[in-house]
Amino acid sequence: MTNETVLSLLVVRDTNATAKVELDEVFVSGDVEAQPGRYVTLKVTDSGHGMDEAVRTRVFEPFFTTKPPGRGTGLGLATVFGIVTQSAGAIAVTSAPGAGAVFTVYLPARADADPTLPETSARRAPVPGTETILLVEDEPEVRSLAREVLERHGYTVLEAATPGEALLLFDAQGSAIELLLTDVVMPVMSGRDLAALLSERAPDLRVIYMSGYLDTALARHNALGDDLRLLTKPFSPAELAHTVREVLDAAPS
Repeated sequence: MTNETVLSLLVVRDTNATAKVELDEVFVSGDVEAQPGRYVTLKVTDSGHGMDEAVRTRVFEPFFTTKPPGRGTGLGLATVFGIVTQSAGAIAVTSAPGAGAVFTVYLPARADADPTLPETSARRAPVPGTETILLVEDEPEVRSLAREVLERHGYTVLEAATPGEALLLFDAQGSAIELLLTDVVMPVMSGRDLAALLSERAPDLRVIYMSGYLDTALARHNALGDDLRLLTKPFSPAELAHTVREVLDAAPS
């Protein structure tokens, strides 16, 4: 992902400014979570109500929102946080009640500062499965690919485009479903909330989450639980198949 892509995902409501800065060890240990070095900054200032310290410290936490129920998911700034940190950058916010807020994004100035993708060793093809999987994904292309891969590996796939459809399918065939494979960010209900509802009905249900740029923020705040399994989009067919098999074969928690 390029820095231009990161910047294009930020909504600038009032004023913004860019600059080049050098961060030393003292600064990064106290103000931002970044490595010392040269950065390009984007500073976004708004003139809203501002935040007290209790809200400011949680502003990047997934699912945290000050909006009333049904008016916000609490995932917007968490998504920005995930994108920035995956780009080897950092983001900081200063605010006070009645004084608006200032968000400062730090992106590495060096051309070779992109994070290194983890190396993956060659793995054997997973053993074909026979289990029934409830697939919940509101993006048709992702849902179609996931279903094709899973069915090719022998699984029975129940497909839902919304959490509402997933609940209906579970009511009809819940006893046969052994794994929930769900997107995190969906309209009306998040994948986390859907998993919580279904796990109340079936405590042994295995869960795998899918997400785009949220994995860094989700992991940082433990927003999906201690035993989360998260597939980061875009994922490969092999990665999907291996993850599903590993979760199904794992000992019950």
